[in-house]
Amino acid sequence: MNSKIEQIIDEIQEYIDSCKYQPLSNSKIVVSKDEMDELLRELRMKTPEEIKRYQKIISNRDAIMDDAKTKAEAMLREATIHTNELVSEHEIMQQAYAQANEIIAQATEKAQMILDNATKDANEIRIGAIQYTDEMLGSLHNIVNHAIDSASAKYDNLLSDLKRTCEIIDTNRASLSATDEQESVAEAAEADAESVREE
Repeated sequence: MNSKIEQIIDEIQEYIDSCKYQPLSNSKIVVSKDEMDELLRELRMKTPEEIKRYQKIISNRDAIMDDAKTKAEAMLREATIHTNELVSEHEIMQQAYAQANEIIAQATEKAQMILDNATKDANEIRIGAIQYTDEMLGSLHNIVNHAIDSASAKYDNLLSDLKRTCEIIDTNRASLSATDEQESVAEAAEADAESVREE
């Protein structure tokens, strides 16, 4: 079963896949800032919950280790009591020591094995949690970079359109100036012709 964070990342991926491409582009898409902000806000809210869940798992491993220590100590106490009872009689003293040492060795070995397994499991869970969080942050980094690229492309297109508009305006102004000069020349020529006729 996927975690809540994985579900949100899947939603972000689905949203990106559903976005339309920018005009004249096969790689850049148009992203809704509000939609992306909402998905990222939900991701930020869910992240602490997932971390707490992993911490709870690790805490459970700590409880197992504590229980193993308690059992080992109880076994050691039992072995000590048993040893004390055996050594009360001189003729069975050697046997008592041998049995006590054997019980202590078995208890120590079993306790160490439980502790080793619990420590190994806790470390694997911690490493898994770190790797998972790193992968999640890597995915988020890629999404944000993609959004930055998209916004940059939009800004570049806007500047290009504005420059083209300025060029059209300048061309129109130049045309108007040329027309005005032509009309002035024509009027001057007509006035000269009129004065020649009057002479």
